[in-house]
Amino acid sequence: MANKINKIAVLTSGGDSPGMNAAIRSVVRTCAFMKMECVAIYRGYQGMIDGDFKPMNARSVNNIINKGGTILKSARCEEFRTPEGRKKAHDQLLKEGIDAFVVIGGNGSFAGALKLNEEFNFPVMGIPGTIDNDILGTSYTIGFDTAINTVVEVIDKIRDTASSHNRLFFVEVMGRDVGHIALNAGVGAGAEEILIPEQNLGLERLLDSLKRSKKSGKSSSIVIVAEGDKTGKNVFQLKDYVEEHLPIYDVRVSVLGHMQRGGNPTCFDRVLASRMGVKAVEALMEDKTNYMVGIRDNKLILTPISEAIKAHTPVDEELIRVSDIMTT
Repeated sequence: MANKINKIAVLTSGGDSPGMNAAIRSVVRTCAFMKMECVAIYRGYQGMIDGDFKPMNARSVNNIINKGGTILKSARCEEFRTPEGRKKAHDQLLKEGIDAFVVIGGNGSFAGALKLNEEFNFPVMGIPGTIDNDILGTSYTIGFDTAINTVVEVIDKIRDTASSHNRLFFVEVMGRDVGHIALNAGVGAGAEEILIPEQNLGLERLLDSLKRSKKSGKSSSIVIVAEGDKTGKNVFQLKDYVEEHLPIYDVRVSVLGHMQRGGNPTCFDRVLASRMGVKAVEALMEDKTNYMVGIRDNKLILTPISEAIKAHTPVDEELIRVSDIMTT
């Protein structure tokens, strides 16, 4: 394979995350450095089916390393889930003369790439781009660091008004299946309680915690709630429950939503994306395929995509312990 690869494509798929543009830039410029052609695929797998391709060179990615989102756009593509859709995508890749592609995204994006490879033996490489930090085979995904810093900054602002009005704030953050954002941002922002999908703490423990906080002299509290938390059906029902059983609290809810995906990527995410982009292209040139680039102990590693998509990365038990101590 190594001698056959002359043109590499890059696409972003799934939810956007800060740092994707830095990864695109890295892939394009690594190809330029190696004197290879590079093609951008717009709108993810939908663009692959539609042949929405554009040649890229080193100057095509000027001034994007600092931008959030993805300049290549992203789109859902039900057609790609079908054998017929993947056949169309593969035909377009061959028509364009593309020899391999790098997909920047999460579990769903990698599953699609793996399927295409299995059916057509087409070389693929994955770069993990998701704010949820939930992919096996890497300690950090691109966008996670930016997201938790955004959350901490917002919580710091919410705490100002919570203290001024002696209020309890429930702050909902993203994390339908995993609590990495809630746990890390909660510890970093000094939250009084952190509710995550991995632990069903129960409503009684929440009430006990809030009672202790009040008794210890705290006039305001911040509770971080991952959107997939099992304690209550949703954050607004948690608010109603607390108001019913602890009327001493004036409760407010802030749902941070998609602001967590936006904003300029942190230096950490820019550097991580740059390193992963170089590694992805080099790995393809070394006759490797069906791998995801990851990082562990500050070293770049390759994990088979089939392993990376098997399950979500578990939360750090040590950090949970630290959280329990800090919320005393």
